[in-house]
Amino acid sequence: MRLAILSVSKKGYDLSLKIKNKLDNDSTIIKCDIYHKDVKNTLNLLFYEYDAIIAIMASGILIRSVSHLLESKTTDPAILNIDDNGNFVISMLSGHLGGANKLTYKIAELINATPVVTTSTDVNKKLGIDVLARDLYLSIDNTKEILYFNKSILEGKKISFTLNDNENYDYLLDYLSNNTLEIDVSINFSGNVNNGEIEAECDNHKILLKPRKIVFGIGCRRGKTSNDIKKAIQTVSNDLSIDISRINMFASAEIKKNEKGILDLSKELDIPVNFVDLDKLKLFKSNDIQESEFVMSKFQIPGVCEPSALITAGYDSKLIYKKRAFDGITVCVALSK
Repeated sequence: MRLAILSVSKKGYDLSLKIKNKLDNDSTIIKCDIYHKDVKNTLNLLFYEYDAIIAIMASGILIRSVSHLLESKTTDPAILNIDDNGNFVISMLSGHLGGANKLTYKIAELINATPVVTTSTDVNKKLGIDVLARDLYLSIDNTKEILYFNKSILEGKKISFTLNDNENYDYLLDYLSNNTLEIDVSINFSGNVNNGEIEAECDNHKILLKPRKIVFGIGCRRGKTSNDIKKAIQTVSNDLSIDISRINMFASAEIKKNEKGILDLSKELDIPVNFVDLDKLKLFKSNDIQESEFVMSKFQIPGVCEPSALITAGYDSKLIYKKRAFDGITVCVALSK
């Protein structure tokens, strides 16, 4: 998540620094930038550049400054509002698809504040269809149906999921068994659903959920075993609550194409690995990656795991877990658009 923190007062600025210092070691926060004052003009710039904005100011200032920018729950960034004293963290916008609710709880815990979340499914302890989609990294083909589905969930109506009978949906079944929160759910299998896709239905209303590509980028010293790499992959998967069966691909640089540990793990987990050509890596540019001076000096590429993952995930993909080192192994995660 690319995060911006905007404040207007000295106390708000000090709180911004406190939050940033706590988030800098969070691998799910790809970048965290601080801005101060000139709220309206700054929000005009931040709104389209960040996944989430934390506004430390009075709610009236925030609402008046951001209202003209709002477009859709599928595209608007997550927006949180915090008072100068850090007493309350309020989820203001894009609570589900944008991740504002989850971020609200995280920030509130970091600064010992009270989280304020008002979305109906959350306050009634129900699982929204858009929450399921975000948690499992699925896109929704007809976002206009989200409101109907979530209203039906609140009313206790049955939601049916139809899956392709030749695909592995362990990640979905495990998720539903752990997160149904009293929702009435049925699971059906059919060859009429495309591979990997999930068809949700309620009262003749349908939503098609399509998996976004999840790519784990891997870099490692020569000789690292598949078990070593697997432990690192599992740690990152646990951090993101991603079931191993949900990973679509591994990615690394061409210089690692004969690395036995990566090849053995790819075979063991039945997850294909893409070794990206050095020429593509040399041309790759992104403000979000952490460049390695060593790799640049030796191979003239900015890095291994992050650029390889982003290239493999495709155009306009983004990092959701920045490069993390594990004793000679680096792992990151990229998500397709």
